[in-house]
Amino acid sequence: MAYYQPTDLKKGVVVQVDGKPFRVIDYNQKVVGRGGSIVNVRLKNLIDGSVIPKTFKGQDKIDSADVTTRNVQYLYNDGSTYYFMDPETFEQFELSSDIMEGSTGYLKEGENLGLQSFDGIITNVELPKNVYLEVTYAENITKGDTTSSVLKDATLETGLVVKVPAFIKTGDVISVDTSTGDYRERKK
Repeated sequence: MAYYQPTDLKKGVVVQVDGKPFRVIDYNQKVVGRGGSIVNVRLKNLIDGSVIPKTFKGQDKIDSADVTTRNVQYLYNDGSTYYFMDPETFEQFELSSDIMEGSTGYLKEGENLGLQSFDGIITNVELPKNVYLEVTYAENITKGDTTSSVLKDATLETGLVVKVPAFIKTGDVISVDTSTGDYRERKK
């Protein structure tokens, strides 16, 4: 089994603590005397979604989690269950909405993404860094109020609402950062 040193832990790294898989969601390192360090992290349990704080000292060894990622295509959802298909084997997967928490606004039918599993249990949906989504509703701006520093709400085709610059209008396709939910750019 591979190990991580505490200083190897960064946001997004998946580790195993007490036999369970966790993803690092927050990382803070403090250097103490004589070159030692203490690493404080917040870890999200990939099975039940709970978040725990954990402190590691300089020489601690942290188990890496044996997480496998499978490429799948998002098919549809019925409100409580999300359906995916492996494009090579045509095997279909169902995920409950609680596993999908935070990812649903970035899913578009037919999109390819990764499903991560630990010991055969699907634990996470791995979204691309950015997704392009169409704006289905954006408020009209006041004439003359077109500076890029003015932000307004825009509703996207998946129902996600993001803050966008004033020049974005209904029908535009924009890029959204899936880790922060922030507007990135308008598609040319």
